[in-house]
Amino acid sequence: MKNALVLGAGGFIGGHLVNRLKKEGFWVRGVDLKTNEYGNNHSDDFVLGDLRDPAFCDTLFDRQFDHVYQLAADMGGAGYIFTGDHDADVMHNSALINLNIVHLCQKNQVERVFYSSSACIYPEYNQLDPDNPECSEASAYPAAPDSEYGWEKLFSERLYLSYARNYGLKVRIARFHNIFGPCGTWKGGKEKAPAAICRKVVEAEENGVIEIWGDGLQTRSFLYIEECLEGVRRLMESDFEGPVNIGSDEMVTINQLAEMTIALSGKNITIRNIPGPTGVRGRNSDNKLIQEKLGWKPDWPLQKGMASTFSWIMQQAMKS
Repeated sequence: MKNALVLGAGGFIGGHLVNRLKKEGFWVRGVDLKTNEYGNNHSDDFVLGDLRDPAFCDTLFDRQFDHVYQLAADMGGAGYIFTGDHDADVMHNSALINLNIVHLCQKNQVERVFYSSSACIYPEYNQLDPDNPECSEASAYPAAPDSEYGWEKLFSERLYLSYARNYGLKVRIARFHNIFGPCGTWKGGKEKAPAAICRKVVEAEENGVIEIWGDGLQTRSFLYIEECLEGVRRLMESDFEGPVNIGSDEMVTINQLAEMTIALSGKNITIRNIPGPTGVRGRNSDNKLIQEKLGWKPDWPLQKGMASTFSWIMQQAMKS
């Protein structure tokens, strides 16, 4: 039996990843500041603690781990990342976590470590045209992310790659593009667009109105959680180091995402566009490299994932 350490296991992707690894036969230790609020975590051992603390991190490596998955970060949706109010915390907290973990992975001779980067590392100047964003992996430099979150992710990519060069640490790096699905944050200010829109539609009255930040013409792609996990596991078992995009190449405007969600509800709802943080004008996953290196790319239709997510959020709203 292989041993896996999942950092950020109390979060959305981390909780789902723990369950995937368990199904594959891993012994899994999950770690986070908080437990998974929806109970979506079936780790063999769950440790509560602060990964910014090097002494705490050191206690986690009391056994030999074959795989470490580093997903822990200070993050959230546009309302958290793009206002600028949380920049210092985002950079300080996430950088400390990664500095601690990469050092301990090297010190404890972990067989392989996965680092979850983000599409937020891509230069803003390549994402000004909502219809033709450039997000191929090679386009990351010259660097000009549109947020401090993106800058920290780019720094940490280089941190892990430097340990690979200097110490022979086997790293795998993926740039996530807007992962969504059930058992994720759907209220409170840190939720991302799919969950936020689902919540607004669920809460709206018949013939009501939902508000969408910006003009709604900004474009994105969104990847359902099951396909994210498939990509992560395929990358981890491959000989390709990355960085590589893990995302959908089905691009939609935010208004189109809202219209899709309204259609799922069966309600008559109007969209009102209002001022608010929006991030770059356009972003879409370029999947040529993942297809070339892994012989696979995500292909689930967005509507399939949104239907599942909308149903789950509707159930949560009825409980609250």
